[in-house]
Amino acid sequence: MMKLYTKMGDNGRTQLVTGHKVPKHHPRLMAYGTLDELNSHCGLLGSMIQKSPNTINDLEIIHKVQNELFNLGSQLACDDPDISKTLPNLDEDFISTLETRMDQHSLQLMPLNNFILPGGSVSAAQSHICRCVCRRAERELVQLKDLENLEVANCTMFINRLSDYFFSLARWLNLQSGIEDVLWGQKFSEAD
Repeated sequence: MMKLYTKMGDNGRTQLVTGHKVPKHHPRLMAYGTLDELNSHCGLLGSMIQKSPNTINDLEIIHKVQNELFNLGSQLACDDPDISKTLPNLDEDFISTLETRMDQHSLQLMPLNNFILPGGSVSAAQSHICRCVCRRAERELVQLKDLENLEVANCTMFINRLSDYFFSLARWLNLQSGIEDVLWGQKFSEAD
């Protein structure tokens, strides 16, 4: 039986795919750690969304997002370009899927002329959390690109579009729940 713990990281270092050891605060680990955090938040979001004919597309997208995040994380965990070529890449067509679904959401949503506060239904609030973690991942990936000249094909475009998707999804989930977005600066009032 293989044990869950290896004790190899007890000294604050961990191995990349190639066996190269780096500190646990290395920019690669920070970036794929954030992707792992985002993946977990996606799992929670998916579990909050009730399966219905209206939400099945978004549940499928969230599941695909989770797989894509693993693909991207595996690329970041590899510091050898030749080995990287053998690892799964991001699905270039998936960016179009995200855009199409956002366009479908937009057909039902009121246009925004103001910032909105994150919140509303529990699932919408969770989608906003996904958006924020996604933006942090984007900053870390751009930093990694600048520090190590590391560029995973379509990575920045995917993560940027993904955060937009979570924003769109949050608004759409509120609409499905009959909850209005709260505009920034709008006074809160309890229902009668």
